[in-house]
Parts: sequence; C-alpha cells; structure tokens
Amino acid sequence: MQEIKINPQLTWLSFNVEDLRNTSELATYGIDLETLQYAEDKNERPHTEFIPDSQDFVLIFNSLDLLNSEVHYKTVPITFVAQKNRLITLYHPENEYLINQIKKYCFQNEPETVYHLLFISLFLISEAFFPYLEQIDKSKEEINQKLREKTTKKNLLALSDIETGMLYIVSSANQNTLLLEQLKTKSIYRQFNETEKEQLEDAIIEAQQLASMTHLNAQILEQLAGTYNNVLNNNLNDNMTTLTIVSVLLAGLAVITGFFGMNVPLPLTNQKDAWVWIIGACIILWLLYAALFRYIIGRRPQIASPS
Repeated sequence: MQEIKINPQLTWLSFNVEDLRNTSELATYGIDLETLQYAEDKNERPHTEFIPDSQDFVLIFNSLDLLNSEVHYKTVPITFVAQKNRLITLYHPENEYLINQIKKYCFQNEPETVYHLLFISLFLISEAFFPYLEQIDKSKEEINQKLREKTTKKNLLALSDIETGMLYIVSSANQNTLLLEQLKTKSIYRQFNETEKEQLEDAIIEAQQLASMTHLNAQILEQLAGTYNNVLNNNLNDNMTTLTIVSVLLAGLAVITGFFGMNVPLPLTNQKDAWVWIIGACIILWLLYAALFRYIIGRRPQIASPS
C-alpha cells in the first residue's frame, strides 16, 4: 500500500490487488467485497457504480498490460474508488507502471480535489497507450516490408499477432471512451466544479483520440492481411495453372507413345528409325501445344503485382 498526502483535503492510496486476496485490509478503508472482486477480475469491463451507503463512486477503466507473456499486447482493468477526501486505486502488477506515472504527476502538479485527481489519472492512462501504438505501427511497417520482399509463413503470423493485439486495444479504447462520455449524463456530473469538468473533458478528448487512432490502425492491418491473403491465393492459382499446363503437355506425349506401345501391327513397325519419327512427332506436337497455351495466356488480362 502506498499513501500520498497531496493536500489537507486530498489523500491518494494505491493497493496491489495481488497482495490483498487473503487479507481484509481494504475493509478499514470502506471498500466492500464486491468492489474488491471487481478489482481482482482481469476480465472486468469498464463501468461505474455509485454506492449509496458510503457515497463512494467506483470507476473501472481499461489500461495497457505491459507484463503480457503473449506475443501481442493485451489490456487489464484498473479500479478507482472516489471517496469524500480520498482516492483509492486498486491495480494489478501488469499496470503498476501507471501508479508511478500518476505519482510523478502529483509531485509536479498538485491536484485540487478527488475527482480532479481521478480524471487526471484517466487522462494519463489513455496517454500511456500512444508510445506503444507507435511501436506497433513501426513493427507493422517492418513486417510489411518483409512481406513485400517475400511472403513467408513467419511474417504472416507476425502480422496476425499485431492484428490480434490491435483488436484488444481497439475494444478497450472504445469501452473507455463510451464510459467517459456517459459520465456527462449521470447525476454525479452536476456535482463537479469547473476544474473537474474541464479535466473530464480533457480525458474524453484523449480517449477519443486513442479510439480513433487504434481504429485506423486496425483498419490498415485488416487491409494488409486481406491484401497478402489475395496475393497468396493469386500465387496458388498461378501454380495450379502452371501444373495444369505441364500436365496437358505431357498428356499429348503420353498419347503418342502409348499408341505406338500397343502390341498390334502399326505404321513404321518394320522401320529401324521409327523411334526417331515418333520422338520428332512428340516434339512437334509439344511445340504446337506450347504455342497454343502461350497464345491463350497472352490474351488474358494481367493483374499488376504490388510494388
């Protein structure tokens, strides 16, 4: 547990929920079991809840998971409990980096009220996504360049991992934006002062910008995946066409050789140089087939390959 006395009217507490599962420490701060269960659930969706008995305001927000062991980014919720003169933050090890960012901000800029600090924290959470979005965009460009040079399974799987991670971020960003926008329609919004409303508006704008950027990146990744899928299908069609042409060319030769291989009287049977004539006929027929296929393929419209 970390406790920071920001001013005489504002205290900020932060707890790692991993250390609270076997204790009743939060009960002394007025946190009920239901709120603790919300905080422990890593799949909890962003939402708000007002507790009439204690007049506490609970807000759950999505944040980026930096300890994810998988090959793509995921998100994990962080829980805030706004009380009269105290803001309590319940976090996971995966988003503990946010506690350090909020602490740094509090040392440099002193928030005035509980909700002022809450909305600043939400702003910082959305802002923390952007450096990693830039990393994702850079990785996307690198993989795209490799795929342009050679479309391999390894690079396609890497592109798929980026696309999967972006879907998590898009969903989380949309949920965060919707949550903040709905705050303006709730009765508690009328209790905010001008500074708190201004900070909430800044948090909404930052969340909307994040949602817009992630949506655009997700669309680009989807288009890239579709493009390379079409390229692979086109390559497969070209390979099948080549194999079909080779099969037809060989089929003509098989007909001639099979005809003269029958155990019945045939033309050229008594000639010593008959095999030369047969091979010559096969070559002439093969050349005719090849010229015919070249003419047919030349008349087909060509699809320009990606640069």
